[in-house]
Amino acid sequence: MKILLIGEASNLHWTLAEGLRALGHSVTVASHGSHWLNNRRDISIVRHGYDLFHSIQYVVDIARHLPQMRGYDIVQVTNPIFFDLRPEKNLAIFKYLKRQNKKIFLDALGIDHYYVKACLDGKTFRYSDFFVGDRPLQHPAREKMLAAWIGGPNERPNIEMAREANGIIACLYEYYMAYQPEYAGKLAYIPIPIDLSKNPFCPIRETPEVVKFFIGIQRHRTVIKGTDILLDVLQEVHAKYPKESLIHQVVSVPFDEYHRRLRDSHVILDQLYSYTPATNALAAMARGIVAVSGAEPEFYRFIGEEHLHPIINVLPDRNDIFHKLEQLILHREQLPRLSAESRQFVEKYHDHIQVARQYLDFWEKH
Repeated sequence: MKILLIGEASNLHWTLAEGLRALGHSVTVASHGSHWLNNRRDISIVRHGYDLFHSIQYVVDIARHLPQMRGYDIVQVTNPIFFDLRPEKNLAIFKYLKRQNKKIFLDALGIDHYYVKACLDGKTFRYSDFFVGDRPLQHPAREKMLAAWIGGPNERPNIEMAREANGIIACLYEYYMAYQPEYAGKLAYIPIPIDLSKNPFCPIRETPEVVKFFIGIQRHRTVIKGTDILLDVLQEVHAKYPKESLIHQVVSVPFDEYHRRLRDSHVILDQLYSYTPATNALAAMARGIVAVSGAEPEFYRFIGEEHLHPIINVLPDRNDIFHKLEQLILHREQLPRLSAESRQFVEKYHDHIQVARQYLDFWEKH
C-alpha cells in the first residue's frame, strides 16, 4: 500500500513507517519532527515563528506540499491539530485529504477534546493531567487547554474529524477510553511501536552498588507530565541515599542525544499522571532500563497481561513516589529481574513490525 503519515509525537509515526516499510509498503512521513526532538521525516514542514512573515511562510510551505499528499491508499493524521494552524484550517485540510485519498484515519494521541472531556467527567479516570481525585491540578497550560478543547475553537473540528475519519487509533489506554463511548465501532487500541534493533538490550546483570536514575525534562511540559514532582522527590531520595544513588537529568534535548545520554542508566523516571507507559519509558525498557511510569491495574487488565508487570507504577502522591524509589535502592537486587522483564514486555507488545501489522489489519477492515 501507499501510506502517508502526517504529524509526529515522540517518533511514533517514523517508527511505524519503518515497520511498514519492512513489510514492503511505501510510506511517507510529513511532520515537524516533534520540534526539538528532531525526529526523522521525509517531508519537513516546520513553523519557525508566529509573526506575519513566518505565518505566511508556513502556510505557503504547506500549500506547496499538499499536491504531494494525494493519491494515497491510507492517510493518517496524528491529532486534530496536525499542522500548527488554527483548528478550522486543519479541518479544511483534513477534508481535502479525505477527498484526495482512499481512506483517512485519526490518531487518538495527546490532548484533544475527547481526552479532556474524559478527564473532566469524574468517572473515566481516578487521576489525569487535569485532576487528581476531585482536586484540579493547577498548572499554567491547564486553563488554556480547557478553553481550547471544551466549548472552544478546537472542539468542533475535532468532533468533525472523528466523525469523518474511516477509523480512530489510540496508542494508550487513556486515549482509547476517551473515544470509546462514542466511537467504539471504528476505534482500535494499537500499542506504541518500538524498533528493538535501535534499542539494543543491555541488561542489568548484577546488583549495582549505585542506582543510576535518569529523568528527561521537556522544558514547556514538565508540569503537565509531572516530571517537576518526580524530580523533586527523586532529589529527596538522593539526599537520603547519596552514596547509593545518582541522578542524571537532561532538559529538552534532541531524540538521538536523549537516547545516548540514557544509555548507562538503571532506572528512568518518565510520567506521573499516566495509566500506561509511553514512548520514552518503552524505549528505555527495550534497553533493559527499569521504568518508573504509569502501569495501573486497569492498563494490565485492558491488555490482558496477568503476570508480566515490570513497570514501577507511581501514583500522583509524593509519599508513594518516595516509597517506590526508596524500595528500588533498598532492594536493588531486584533490578536484574526487572531489567529482563522490561525487555520481554516490549518484545511481547511493542515490536514495531508486529505493531505495523496491527495497523495494516485495522486499515484494511475500515
